[in-house]
Amino acid sequence: MTTIQGINIDDVEPVEVAPGIFRRRLTATDRARAWLIDFGPGTRWPDVDVHESEERYFVIDGEIVEGDTRYPAGSYVVLAKGSAHQPGSETGGRMLGITIFEP
Repeated sequence: MTTIQGINIDDVEPVEVAPGIFRRRLTATDRARAWLIDFGPGTRWPDVDVHESEERYFVIDGEIVEGDTRYPAGSYVVLAKGSAHQPGSETGGRMLGITIFEP
């Protein structure tokens, strides 16, 4: 049996994780978790994020900066299990991400 779940992202209450950075936790399953993060101009994720599982994100709007690499809107970024990063944005940006759990 297949179950389909849908939500309107604007109906999910954003939570400020650091000044100017807001996260919306989206529908999750036992295999994946999804989230939407809005970065205000001049913001950086508060800590280095180390991945216990694979993570991917799509830059919807603006630009996300990872170290010396800039990912403009339309970029798709894959972070392997065990990788670490600390995203931020100089101009502001929005990313839609998925964390994938191993079976």
